[in-house]
This record gives sequence, structure tokens and C-alpha cells, in this order.
Amino acid sequence: MGRRKTSTAVVRIFPKEDPEILVNEKPYEEYFPTTEMKELVADALEKMNTEDKFKVSVMAKGGGLHSQAEAIRHGMARALVDLNSSFKKRLKRAGYLTRDPRMKERKKPGKRGARRSPQWQKR
Repeated sequence: MGRRKTSTAVVRIFPKEDPEILVNEKPYEEYFPTTEMKELVADALEKMNTEDKFKVSVMAKGGGLHSQAEAIRHGMARALVDLNSSFKKRLKRAGYLTRDPRMKERKKPGKRGARRSPQWQKR
């Protein structure tokens, strides 16, 4: 399981099968429009030089596409550590095992957003 903002990604890794990454039953090259997002998804596998050894199946939901890509990277790193604990040191140093806790702040009563106050009027 990987998370980022409101996105969650359930990642399953299958060894010794045809190497591919499926996100919501689509190839990840088709699911993510930009090369930056495609690189984010494949980062954890590339870091460990295992991109051609595993079939990865991902169910991603919530948030935006960029947030989903980061959630997938987080989940993939955690799954690789479960598979082989010697990967932990390199993935931790790269920052892939740390969940990014930043979330959108809630709206408060009497305010226009989370912090913005209504415009002040003299008369």
C-alpha cells in the first residue's frame, strides 16, 4: 500500500513473469500522460535494477495523476522491501519509503478558505 495526499495505490509484485507494470489494468505508459510521471512510477524498480524481473499490478484511486504516481512509487518501494529486505537501505536513502504527509488543510468557519479572512470593510 502506498499513499500520497488523498491517493492510495495497492501494489502487487509477481516475480518470474513477463515484465510489465499495469495501473488499473492498463500499461503505465498509457495511463500516465507525461514522461515525468512515467519515470516516477518506474523509479523504485530502476533504483534496484529489477525493472525486467517483475510483473507489477497496481490499483490506484483518489487524488490526481501526479499524486497517484507518487503513491505507486511509495507502494512499489514498500513491496520490494517486503520481497527482499536488503533493498531497504538504498530505497530509504533515496526517500522512496517515506510517506509524504502533506495534505490539504481544511476550511475553517468564518474564513474563505483554510486561512484567508474575509475582506475588511470600514463602512
